[in-house]
Amino acid sequence: MRADPRFLSRSPRFWAHAKYISEKLKYSDRNKQLRAYEAVQVVAALRDRNLTPDNDLIKDVLEYLNWRAAKLNTDISPLFMNREEAAKAFEQTRKRLRPTKSHSMNKQKGEKHHPSYLSSIVGMIAESVVGPEGFVDDTQNLTILTWDGNLEEIFSRRFDGALPSTENPKAVWEIKEYYGTTTFGSRVSGGVYETLLDGYEVEGVRSRHKKNIQHYLFIDDRFTWWGKGRSYLCRMVDMLHTGHVDEIFFGREVLTDWEPRLRTLIKD
Repeated sequence: MRADPRFLSRSPRFWAHAKYISEKLKYSDRNKQLRAYEAVQVVAALRDRNLTPDNDLIKDVLEYLNWRAAKLNTDISPLFMNREEAAKAFEQTRKRLRPTKSHSMNKQKGEKHHPSYLSSIVGMIAESVVGPEGFVDDTQNLTILTWDGNLEEIFSRRFDGALPSTENPKAVWEIKEYYGTTTFGSRVSGGVYETLLDGYEVEGVRSRHKKNIQHYLFIDDRFTWWGKGRSYLCRMVDMLHTGHVDEIFFGREVLTDWEPRLRTLIKD
């Protein structure tokens, strides 16, 4: 999923209203669907804090919030896979592409120990497009920017992948897969804010140096994200439109959209 151009370049005031309304009026309804809002509810929520409603701004924000809810309810929620579906997609991708690089394993123990399905699919598809040496998917180093023999920038966190390398990359990506979890813990919610931090740093690099590094996010697990983390999905869609992430691959989108995106990258 990429941002809808209609909602780009909005003011901090716009996003303040979007976040406040979502939090005040709640993200989901009793049917575990993301809510649509009405103007009268928004006006009441603002007046509850002695805030002055701006009718034009409210109309604009409501268009976005109700589009966001419909997009996630209708288009995004069916894309999430559970552990069994992800395992099947992993095996099908491995048989089709026959990668030479070994796949990664998760850090769980016992019956929860299995391949990192989403990470492995990301890597296998990348290898099929750019070859095993054309990207990094086990980043042991912080990503740096250098030119003219000088170290200019270094990112705070290690990304899960970079193309073509962690030095002067064209693209970096993060992967959040939580197959087999039974709760939505601080580790999961913290991952959302890690992505936001990385997005601020990427945005800073673009502003200071005119280096257009692409920042991607891959997430999956139906129970974690749709069953427990719908409010965080809303924040992710917000991050797309504030420019802190360039594209989010929700669940099965890795199978359909990742290869075309990589081919576009290597042409630039």
